[in-house]
Amino acid sequence: MKGNHFITRSVLGFAFAGLLAGAANAQSQDPTPQPQDVQSDRKDIRQDKKDLTKDRADRNQDQRDINHDRRDLNKDRVDRNQDQRDINRDKNQLARDDKKFGDNSAQAQADRKDLHNDRVDRNKDQRDINHDRADLNKDRADRNQDQRDINKDKRDLHSDRQDRNKDQRDINKDKRDLHKDRRGLHRNLHPKHG
Repeated sequence: MKGNHFITRSVLGFAFAGLLAGAANAQSQDPTPQPQDVQSDRKDIRQDKKDLTKDRADRNQDQRDINHDRRDLNKDRVDRNQDQRDINRDKNQLARDDKKFGDNSAQAQADRKDLHNDRVDRNKDQRDINHDRADLNKDRADRNQDQRDINKDKRDLHSDRQDRNKDQRDINKDKRDLHKDRRGLHRNLHPKHG
């Protein structure tokens, strides 16, 4: 019997020693888990905000470029249309002068020169229109790409915020669990106080 009593006391002693060691270990650990994930998420959020700001600035600049190109395009169209009216007027004047004074008259020669100059102007305006159209299309493509970047940055920012919030909830839950574990350990060590 003494052997059984000795074994029972030894087992209880080891169990008690284990509980004390567990309690000491639990109390020595940092009560708040390191919020590495939350810090990383906050850093991601800051970077996403910077990206979003930059993409918005790029998009706004592209929109200003588009507006400028549209004004240029409209001005060039007005110039081209005026040149076409000048050409039509000069052609009519040339026909009248050819009929009235002859093909080689000074008036007809002057009308041919005016007609040539008006056609040169009209062709230059048409080249400007083509160039402005190409600029406008490129600026629209740039603006659309910037808008897609903005939308992606917004999604990234939303996702990072969700990650941060989930990590914070996990940390809070871990703190509550740790508190419950310590309270339970205290009750087990001191049953008469619990």
